[in-house]
Amino acid sequence: MADEDRRPMIPVPPPQRPVRTRRASRVLIRAGGRVLLIADSDPGIAGSHWWVTPGGGLDAQESWHDAAVRELLEETGLRIDAEDLVGPIAERVVRHGYSDQVLVQHEMFFAVDLPSPFEPDAAGFTEEEQVTLTGFEWFAASQLADITVWPTRLPDLFGARQGDFVDLGEVEESTVPVALGHRES
Repeated sequence: MADEDRRPMIPVPPPQRPVRTRRASRVLIRAGGRVLLIADSDPGIAGSHWWVTPGGGLDAQESWHDAAVRELLEETGLRIDAEDLVGPIAERVVRHGYSDQVLVQHEMFFAVDLPSPFEPDAAGFTEEEQVTLTGFEWFAASQLADITVWPTRLPDLFGARQGDFVDLGEVEESTVPVALGHRES
């Protein structure tokens, strides 16, 4: 990871937050009528907590599919081939305002279907993920309304199959709203 891609991890007043942009692959891991989510947090806001799908930024010259495969291995220990991915099933541009940065991310979503849930492994977490990601849980579609999940429209993707595609548009999901101001990096 290049230095300019590293998250500051130090809270700053909202107008002073740097803005980062990147492309990212996200993956719904589905098994036994459930989806695997990872607990995420903003280290600058005590008690902050929400759930996300595995995934992350594309490396230089990496395809959406290759990033999805790599991120699954790093964040869950699940080893798959690109041919195992369903999709892309959705796309969006999201603005995440955190206590230390604003991240503008163009995301492509995929799914992978497994015969049964597995025990995820956090051994491949980056230093940042070791701080911000705090656990795994398998959720049924009916449970998603009771939790904070990013993307908020995850229930729209739960049953997506090859050939389905949902345009999730441009959204904001933030712990510190982007509207509080920021500076361009």
